[in-house]
Amino acid sequence: MKIVITDASTLTRADITPARLAAFGAVTAYDFTAPEEAAQRIGDADAVFCNKTVLGAEVFANCPRLCYVGECATGYNNIAIESAKAHGVTVCNAGAYSTEAVAQHTFALLLHHYNRVAAYDAAVRDGAWKRAKTFSLPLFPMEELASKTLSVIGYGSIGRRVAAIGAAFGMKILVATRTTPVDCPYPLVSLDAAFQQGDVVTLHTPLTEQTAHMVDAKRLAMMKPNAIILNTARGGLIVEADLAYALKHGIIAGAALDVLTEEPMGDTPLYQLENCTITPHIAYAPEGTLRRLGDIVVENFRQYLAGTPQNCIVSPPKGETARS
Repeated sequence: MKIVITDASTLTRADITPARLAAFGAVTAYDFTAPEEAAQRIGDADAVFCNKTVLGAEVFANCPRLCYVGECATGYNNIAIESAKAHGVTVCNAGAYSTEAVAQHTFALLLHHYNRVAAYDAAVRDGAWKRAKTFSLPLFPMEELASKTLSVIGYGSIGRRVAAIGAAFGMKILVATRTTPVDCPYPLVSLDAAFQQGDVVTLHTPLTEQTAHMVDAKRLAMMKPNAIILNTARGGLIVEADLAYALKHGIIAGAALDVLTEEPMGDTPLYQLENCTITPHIAYAPEGTLRRLGDIVVENFRQYLAGTPQNCIVSPPKGETARS
């Protein structure tokens, strides 16, 4: 069996390496793979493991032996799913490996905004507290999370966890989701209502044709002027030019983002806006989380080879483990 890893440099910390996959076959690894290089590099491989490499329709059309794609992440918007389905290729992702980590980072961003920890730390390091006349130095306004309305957009594993943590902080939770959950203990509202009522709007939905650019000028204008928006899902959910305008003109108070439309960061209008916090797509990256990712990805492949595939986004009919 021939195996290709298309963006190995992003997977080393998760131990998704040639050495670990060598038990299954001959492995070729590339640090990064541009979209136009993917079909040639995969070639006659039977299986490919990718993280953010774009696997377009041409890959499935031009790689006749390909039967398995291991997506080394939860999101799979980088894969032409309909083409994979048409060519009988199994696609498995890493499921909910990062639920706790992404929920944790969501609240790190939220608390960063309301508690001003970085600003206070910088002031102390600059000697402000040493120069103070009183025991306390309330330089920057802070706010409590309790009683604020948290609008959770998307109610998958991460959205559920974020809602639960918000509730533990005493926040009022609203949920907007495309499919109606049977066990949601929080009020379900429309997407527009979530934007209108939320003090904090947090995005936890996949990037699809339906959700791309869902946060645009129209939706931002619905928000309260003191509201903030968080995005730890996918950058393409937000029209960045519209968000920049809203932040510059006081339409909303702030934003905190772990993802951008172009990654690594390109020429985004959000860069260096004082009321926009940006972290470099690292919500998923605690050490324990990455170990879990590697274990899930390898076990997915093991189960596929055993004829019992798991975590399938696309799966051929039962009993078929390779395309004809």
